[in-house]
Amino acid sequence: MASPALERLALTPEQRCVVAHPAGHARVAAVAGAGKTTTLVARVLHLLSHGVSARRMMVLMFNRAAREDFQRRLVTMAEPGMELPEVRTFHSLGHRLSQSLTRWGALPRRELLTADWQQERLLRQATLEALAQVDEDRDAALEPDRIEELAHFCSLVKAEVIDPQLLYERLELGEGTRHFVVAHQCLETLLADHGVMTYSDLLYRPLLALEGDPALRQRVQGFLDHVIIDEYQDINAAQQRLLAVLAGDQASVMAVGDANQCIYEWRGAHPEAMLENFTRIFGAATDYPLSTTFRHGHALALAANHAIAGNPRRPDQLCLAAPTNPRTELKVARGASAFLDGLKRWVEAGRRLDEACLLVRSWTLSVPMQLALLREGIPFRLAREDRFVFRLPLVEALAGYLSLALSPEKLRDPGALMPMFAQPTCFVPREVLASLVQRLADTQTWPGPSDALLARLKPHQKRTLKRRWQLLCELPKLAHLSADALLEHVVAEVEAEKVLKRAASRRDKGEEDVRLLDVLIEQAREVGDIATFIELLRRPVQNRDEGVLINTVHGAKGLEWPLVMVGAVNEEDFPHYSRDNPLSPERLEEERRLYYVAITRAIERLVLLHDGGDHRPSRFIQESACRDASAVARALYRCADGADPEEVSVAEPALVGRYLNALGQPLPIKALERAPGNGHYQVGERIRHGVFGDGEVALVEGDPANPVIEVRFDRAGKRRLIAHRAPIERLSSA
Repeated sequence: MASPALERLALTPEQRCVVAHPAGHARVAAVAGAGKTTTLVARVLHLLSHGVSARRMMVLMFNRAAREDFQRRLVTMAEPGMELPEVRTFHSLGHRLSQSLTRWGALPRRELLTADWQQERLLRQATLEALAQVDEDRDAALEPDRIEELAHFCSLVKAEVIDPQLLYERLELGEGTRHFVVAHQCLETLLADHGVMTYSDLLYRPLLALEGDPALRQRVQGFLDHVIIDEYQDINAAQQRLLAVLAGDQASVMAVGDANQCIYEWRGAHPEAMLENFTRIFGAATDYPLSTTFRHGHALALAANHAIAGNPRRPDQLCLAAPTNPRTELKVARGASAFLDGLKRWVEAGRRLDEACLLVRSWTLSVPMQLALLREGIPFRLAREDRFVFRLPLVEALAGYLSLALSPEKLRDPGALMPMFAQPTCFVPREVLASLVQRLADTQTWPGPSDALLARLKPHQKRTLKRRWQLLCELPKLAHLSADALLEHVVAEVEAEKVLKRAASRRDKGEEDVRLLDVLIEQAREVGDIATFIELLRRPVQNRDEGVLINTVHGAKGLEWPLVMVGAVNEEDFPHYSRDNPLSPERLEEERRLYYVAITRAIERLVLLHDGGDHRPSRFIQESACRDASAVARALYRCADGADPEEVSVAEPALVGRYLNALGQPLPIKALERAPGNGHYQVGERIRHGVFGDGEVALVEGDPANPVIEVRFDRAGKRRLIAHRAPIERLSSA
């Protein structure tokens, strides 16, 4: 009997196979935009129509928004009066289990900490107790960023169900974090003593109780016949193990996800959960692909396939564009001007700004775009309002330094002075800092060596604070400098790079803060004038619903927009690394998955923006093969419009051939001609494709035994500027 779900929906053959899956475990690999929510709703209705009780079915989503969306679609598609299963998040499941186990006497009663300040207070207390056992800088350990990172460490211990010492050694955390393991133990004692728990405990405590008591496990097993989990690639060890306990030997588990979109390794997710761990934990499973995307066209599908091909840990699966999808355009462009120009053309075509989204690897990288939008008066909104450039504490402080150069009277204003002493941090307790700032504003002189306030400080703290005050007094004499020169002077005098790296408990966080300094200096150089730059940094702005959205790639997971522009696609920005913190193979894979998620958010147009100048375009631009992807897509659309097939030359004929075979399209392709030997290009060869896109010229030069590519920008036949030279091996697969 065909289920009502199958009869009412225009499902693809792949989707129908998932819906009609018989008993047993199943693993569904769904590419971005594959319609998996519709498929899973149909699966639930199919099971219900075949006699499976709603009460013996569990559907798990990863967040409340996804749960509410799924529940809404399920109610809409179900027959009136049909009993439907509960759709839960993992946290709601953990909350229910915690209540049951507490009621049975298996867990002591605890209240959930719902306010950030409650957990922060306990973390600070745990830190102080740990510092009594571990010799480490007290003031640095109590910095807000360090407390935040300790909270993350403690959560990750429970997410991965791992010994804290082993996790600490694996993470290779930065300077000033040796107390983390002891602080975690102190926090656990404090939580127990106060009878409270964190959100991480909602799963962690029930899991430990159930795994440690066979009789308790039997009480929670046997109630389920089917379990369906969405976004399975994001599952952590605690969630996976708890799921295995609840499913037992009876329930059929269907995991749906995409290992290529596993981007939350920092919170315990790993691609192995989808690739290997599922069958290791649950046993043999039937694999189903959902390979067709209904989001974007052939060019982007091909670019995405090229982009992810460099990852060894991935499913052997291509993303295929449905024939009715929009004919997505791809473009590689340079700088903020290209960003503004792209938005202008979008609006001129009759489109709305709120249909566009700028995605960045980190919030810091959005600063140039925010300032460009402010300069042009273009409305925009941020997914996180606290990430407006002028609301960042470091930016507020740097604007204060510049402002003081033009307004010496601010030396008498403690409200103006405080941000400049607080950022970059002096590693001094805030209450001491506030008293000192008030004293300086009132007296305009540095306290004597016997002053009681200074007696509370260590010698290096006194030196830092005195140097900061001397800088502030000097600034009015430097008002003649340009904005970037003055900013560079301030950054050097406060030793900002050194301080920011020391204050950050994670190396990548410190590097991101230092990158913000670079970004601000670059922007100040473009503006030139101090007063104009200050006004720009302090220009009042708020989220505008009609404006272009700015979001991080992590925040964009599961979303889509007609126009997506990915900003700062530069080496060392995306992928993120530095000379001091080089990429491991595992980190490069994660960065590549993040890039894959970024580009697959687009529906009609994707623009990849690199900064140029001193910033080399990311290897990911090259790996995406946008030129080849667009050429193949154009040929496919010409055939669809009735034209004869035309041969297309591509750098990766095997991958493109697989794509065409999967579509059933007989488009002729051939490999781009390469020079024999170690290099792909001959010395003296001119190429018009590759890292910088169509219309830009690369010339191969150098010793034939060690050729290089010299990239030159051709602007309407005018002079060409040398932008980049690199060994041929770095650019050979363009």
